Amino acid sequence: MKKSLSGKIFAGLFAGLIIGTAIQYLFNGVTLMDTYVLGLAEGAGGMFVSLIKLLVVPLVYVSIVCGIVELKDITAFGRLGGKTFALYIINTIIAITAALTIGMIIQPGAGANLAGTVTEAVQLTTTETPDIFSLIVNIVPSNPVQAFANGDMLQIIFMAILTGLAIQALDTRGGPAIKTFKMANEIMMKLVGLVMSLAPFGVFALMIQLGATLDANTLMSVAGYVALVVSMLVFWIFFFYPMMVGLTTGIKPSAFLRHTREQILFSLSTASSNATIPVTMRTLTDKIGVSKSVAGFGVPLGATMNMSGVSIYIALATLFVANAFGQPINSADIFTLGLTILLLSIGAGGVPGGGVVMVGVLLHQLGLPPEGLAIVAAVDRINDMFCTSSNVVGDTAVNTIVAKSENEIGSVEADAEPQSERVTVS
Repeated sequence: MKKSLSGKIFAGLFAGLIIGTAIQYLFNGVTLMDTYVLGLAEGAGGMFVSLIKLLVVPLVYVSIVCGIVELKDITAFGRLGGKTFALYIINTIIAITAALTIGMIIQPGAGANLAGTVTEAVQLTTTETPDIFSLIVNIVPSNPVQAFANGDMLQIIFMAILTGLAIQALDTRGGPAIKTFKMANEIMMKLVGLVMSLAPFGVFALMIQLGATLDANTLMSVAGYVALVVSMLVFWIFFFYPMMVGLTTGIKPSAFLRHTREQILFSLSTASSNATIPVTMRTLTDKIGVSKSVAGFGVPLGATMNMSGVSIYIALATLFVANAFGQPINSADIFTLGLTILLLSIGAGGVPGGGVVMVGVLLHQLGLPPEGLAIVAAVDRINDMFCTSSNVVGDTAVNTIVAKSENEIGSVEADAEPQSERVTVS
């Protein structure tokens, strides 16, 4: 049976750690190992990190343009679109605020001392995060080419939003541009898939480097980081969303969880918000009784911009890398980090591995070592599974709340009737 990508990544992770640890404790000082094996691992690992960085700028620009173009239906749906859009944004802001608050309290990665443990071939220069006034002023680029060349993400996001709005203003004449950007987005998604198919080899090489210098504190820090991310996402899936739905719609949390069970399992297995769209639609219309008009508009929009799970993931991953490499984020920089995460989450690709690319964007924006992607990518599959489930369950929660406020949900209580007897409301 053909191994899944996640299985190959795990195999590469453990094999690399074993080989790296053996080099550190059994073959220390052996020229063959120190010069050739570690040198080869350094080169291969650096190439993998560079491949991820290669995708960052075009992926963010194209994804956000496509997302803005898709949002033009909000004006047609009026109040319904406004509610859906606002709740998605509020949901993401709450998730970011919670993640950054917990992250600043727990400080994941503190004491790991990873500085100098991996290649510095692609090291970025640490930059000062601007104050809020400078941030607002500098978000408008004077030279778009320079913004792309420097990888200034806030300026690139600003240009992407302007481009999307300009295409919308063209009305039917913008059709060719929309098709072009959608095709470009598909190409970028395919490139992300191709790069992620190389992840087992890249992780293997990077883990050899880390294994050659790892100590017990580092291992515990990585385990603690993964546990923190998964714990927050599990809380969001099994407590936060059911409680919010219960408070606003009257549907019992236990009933909401029962109806989203299939959706949770499917999203855990695929780690893709886009691939889970059909299951999310079925959950809303067939099990909860949300009208097809509400679900048909809200679910595709949510797969594009409702990325609360991704926001939690990349916020904690960034704090982990910053602390592990001895460059902790100051409390004064948290607002800038949160704003950047909010803007990036809209452009996060709904495909497996999209979170890794977004972490790479944040590391670049904050001047943090991109080599931190070695650890983030190595344990990405574990985190990505749960952040995808958080995303899609959030889509279901928001659309259920909107449908209830618009009287577009079945009158049968979701907690009182078996699944087989549910009536679809259209």
